[in-house]
Amino acid sequence: MALEINKQKELHERILFEAEQLKLPCSKAFTIAAEVDCTVSEVGKTCNEVGIKIVGCQLGCF
Repeated sequence: MALEINKQKELHERILFEAEQLKLPCSKAFTIAAEVDCTVSEVGKTCNEVGIKIVGCQLGCF
């Protein structure tokens, strides 16, 4: 199920805000997913779309 437009925009903005040097720690990805109320896989998909690499993954999700 696709995210609604407002939630997509919020997710995109949060990822860009939290990422440093085009990298986002896995723990922040999980936090963003919880705060935006979306799935972790949606965070990963959005990161891929904007060229952000998820680093330090503890569970092998990314």
